[in-house]
Amino acid sequence: MRYILLAVVLVSAATLGGCTEGVLDPKGPIAAAERQIMFNSLGIMLAIVIPTILATLGVAYWFRSSNKRARYLPDFEYSGRLEMLVWSIPAMTVLLVGGVAWVGSHDLDPRKPIVSTIKPVTVQVVSLDWKWLFIYPDQGVATVNQLTIPIGKPVSFELTSSGVMNSFFVPQLGSQIYTMAGMVTRLQLQADLPGTYRGLSAQYSGNGFADMRFNVDAVPAENFSQWVDATHSAGPVLDTQAYAALAKPSKAVEPFSFGAVAPNLFNGILTAGMRPNDPPSAIHPMSKRAEK
Repeated sequence: MRYILLAVVLVSAATLGGCTEGVLDPKGPIAAAERQIMFNSLGIMLAIVIPTILATLGVAYWFRSSNKRARYLPDFEYSGRLEMLVWSIPAMTVLLVGGVAWVGSHDLDPRKPIVSTIKPVTVQVVSLDWKWLFIYPDQGVATVNQLTIPIGKPVSFELTSSGVMNSFFVPQLGSQIYTMAGMVTRLQLQADLPGTYRGLSAQYSGNGFADMRFNVDAVPAENFSQWVDATHSAGPVLDTQAYAALAKPSKAVEPFSFGAVAPNLFNGILTAGMRPNDPPSAIHPMSKRAEK
């Protein structure tokens, strides 16, 4: 018995240890709402799973061979009341879990702006082989494998891919979303607490996939402004030539920044369809081929 209790404690400790820096440790309103949906769904399902497990154990114990009081009914065929009980509980569970998922999916639509009186920061994201490019169009800077955002301020993401489909995910901020060449997906996130959060690709995309990670630095607004100024004063210019070199496949790329960005580069990347070795054909606004 002692060893069983020890095993339970160790398994519980290992399980809870995996909750840090993940979806169960939210640092923003979107991730917190998603965690609540998961907890609600789990509670609804446990309401049927736990009684079923207990009933199974109870039936097995009652109808054990040594219990002479248990009634043996070999001719039992049908009971309307029993059928009603057996089917109504799972049906209610499905309706409740479905309702939670339905309401949550509408409330947390990735395109839906976060309610705030503060203007959001726009970040344009391009998934490359095998790295992430973050363009700040309003600030005129860009970074690779490093995302810096102000706390308490919504961040509006526009995402596309250089080629193969990929997946942008910051577990502690919420809402994994895909990136696709020639299309733009949108995502709204916010960090409420300062810190460094892990970002990653959740979609296998080739040999360098394992190193396709980045850090999200959530900093106070004044620190964000200082970071923008410091980035402006250092680093090369991200233009078509620099982008063509950046788009070539590379692994385990250390974070670095660009002090300036060519106007409308993201639109050029989007409309070019983004083959890895082909730079955008033009740096000017063009109509999007598709928008998701």
